[in-house]
Amino acid sequence: MEDLSLHILDIVENSLMAGASLVSVAIEEDLQDDRMAITVADDGRGMEPGFLARVTDPFVTTRTTRRVGLGLSLMQANARSWGGDLTVHSRPGEGTTVRVWFQRCHIDRPPLGDWPRTLFGLILTRQEVDFYYCHRVGEQEFELDTRELKVELGAEALADPQIMALLRGQVVEVLGQMGVEQVPALPLEP
Repeated sequence: MEDLSLHILDIVENSLMAGASLVSVAIEEDLQDDRMAITVADDGRGMEPGFLARVTDPFVTTRTTRRVGLGLSLMQANARSWGGDLTVHSRPGEGTTVRVWFQRCHIDRPPLGDWPRTLFGLILTRQEVDFYYCHRVGEQEFELDTRELKVELGAEALADPQIMALLRGQVVEVLGQMGVEQVPALPLEP
């Protein structure tokens, strides 16, 4: 995949297909130890132990539209090539947590990409799901929680593309101030 935001999107899509009502994405950048970790956790259906044991096999998938599930296996292979790995923890009825970590400055690691655009696209199109996002760079931390936004702005605001574009612009600015690498800025219009 071209950038990490697409890997994250793929994992979040798995959470949504598992019926999650809350999806949490945490991105941690440890500048001192040159490590980066991405964790996606959900409150979806979870996985039975037998399926969980094979979940990174590219020929294992729950999708009925195709017989190949490359998302987790590709992410695991990439993480290993970048000096890291991937783990998946899941319990039936409780949800799933996917954690991937790797060398932050590895020469082959793709950029984060336009994660804010991806996140706000999810928020706009999946109104029935709440999203929690936390990004840490060293000691700096940014959090966004749609449950709080719904209280502060009203649930209807999260369905308004103009408001979402404004919020996304603010997130891009804050992440830039934190030193988060980003793709060249795309227009902020919805």
